[in-house]
Amino acid sequence: MYYKYNEFTPAQIEEMKGYFKNANYFYVYLSLFIALFGFASRAYRWKFSIEHMGYHSHFKNNLMAVFVAYFMNLTIPRSGEISRALILKKYEDIPFDKAFGTIVAERVVDLILFFLFVVVSFLFQFHTLKDYIISKIPIEKLLLLGGIGALGFLSFILVWMYSNWKIVTLLKEKMAGLLEGMLSIVHMKNKWWFLAHSLFIWFTYILMFYVTVFALKETSTISFGAIFIGFIFGSLAIGFTNSGFGAFPLLIAEIFMLYGIPDTVGTAFGWLAWISQTVLMIVLGGLSLFLLPLLNRSK
Repeated sequence: MYYKYNEFTPAQIEEMKGYFKNANYFYVYLSLFIALFGFASRAYRWKFSIEHMGYHSHFKNNLMAVFVAYFMNLTIPRSGEISRALILKKYEDIPFDKAFGTIVAERVVDLILFFLFVVVSFLFQFHTLKDYIISKIPIEKLLLLGGIGALGFLSFILVWMYSNWKIVTLLKEKMAGLLEGMLSIVHMKNKWWFLAHSLFIWFTYILMFYVTVFALKETSTISFGAIFIGFIFGSLAIGFTNSGFGAFPLLIAEIFMLYGIPDTVGTAFGWLAWISQTVLMIVLGGLSLFLLPLLNRSK
């Protein structure tokens, strides 16, 4: 971030401040309102896999656990998944390994849907993205890392299958509950409702991003293809960092430049979208951490 913003001249910094000052914040607030529906749907979707395992959890605790998860992801990437399972363990007495298994299963479904979005968008926008992808992806390093990863995975499988170490035996016991949670989606009777909520959640994500482009006059006329690709790369930035801190605005700016949007505009838009969503997550996550013990006093 420091390196990137040192490239901007004082005039460009003032220009970006102007975009923030003149933005139409109605669309920013609208995107945050849409986000609430996505959060609620994620919390409601969770109950299907939990109930399949014979447990029950209150919607309020599911929802606040989701809020806390987004809040925690701002610190350590993917730590929110652990916090969600811990909250259900504490307030609903659902075993951690099983609750965590349902979350892993959710993430697998989300990853598959995201991968489908990536494939479709790249097919339609490949002519624009081809040179950018080739210049950014270190193919040789990826092959090397892939080979190391494959050897490591093979070693793990052999140890897992044939080792009698106590720690391996303990992990196998914990993995049984985790596996039960992961397979809950396959066998649940409401799997189609689960899938419908999954699609709705991703619809809200895309709609949030789409609505926000109208906050700046300079991005309001950008093509839907550019919006979709921006959403894809923004999601990657969020997934591989602590909720996209720093990376989200910079990556959005690079993608938008491929579609003729100046660097200063794209950067301002990225920060506007990221800051608004982050403030929402901090507020909701902080409130949830405060309210969870108060609303579960009888437990």
